[in-house]
Amino acid sequence: MTFERACALADVPTDEALAVTIDRYDVAIARDGEEVFALQDLCSHAAVSLSEGEVANCTIECWLHGSTFDLRTGKPTTFPATEPVATFPVEVRGDDVYVDVETTLNGVTPT
Repeated sequence: MTFERACALADVPTDEALAVTIDRYDVAIARDGEEVFALQDLCSHAAVSLSEGEVANCTIECWLHGSTFDLRTGKPTTFPATEPVATFPVEVRGDDVYVDVETTLNGVTPT
């Protein structure tokens, strides 16, 4: 695994996501309680940025059509999305968040 620094932990809001670019991928970093998650910042339904949506109850909502995705698995939990988004391994090291975009946790190939 190749982890790269994505952001400072303090930069990740608790009810929103933070958009970052790692290598060639746009990634949404989100927090639910003490857990930090990373997923591709692209809704599988409408190809818009997920990081612009709200984070609650371990899900992120697409701002355009209201689809929600599980932060742990990337699977859609409400329609209209039916396809998952890629999720990436995350490590919190001290005050920083590191993400490995070369590996996906759920087997979805990022675009």
